[in-house]
Amino acid sequence: VQIVESGGGLVQPGGSLKLSCAASGFVFSNYAMSWYRQAPEKEREFIAEISSGGGNTCYLDSVKGRFTISRDNTKNTVYLEMNSLKPEDTAVYFCAADRTYRGQTIYWGQGTQVTVSS
Repeated sequence: VQIVESGGGLVQPGGSLKLSCAASGFVFSNYAMSWYRQAPEKEREFIAEISSGGGNTCYLDSVKGRFTISRDNTKNTVYLEMNSLKPEDTAVYFCAADRTYRGQTIYWGQGTQVTVSS
């Protein structure tokens, strides 16, 4: 199993980034997918999840209206589009595969750094 995040970087407050997560080694379309983040000296927190078919999504309250999770099952890829970024969004962002929607997370990526700073 491989889960590889990309698209992180340095962005100014108010800016945008789109993260990608490429998965392999399992039947991608059978799994819900999630994004998490971990800021320095803080616990990892859930950000967003999308069901296996893409019809259901849920978000952390603080990112609702700013972040959008989506997936392309033909490309085995899940995305996180982030707009109106704030310094408090600075963290390592992780992609994960969930056995079921709102269920157990079983596979993790290595993370990509997002830094929001002027």
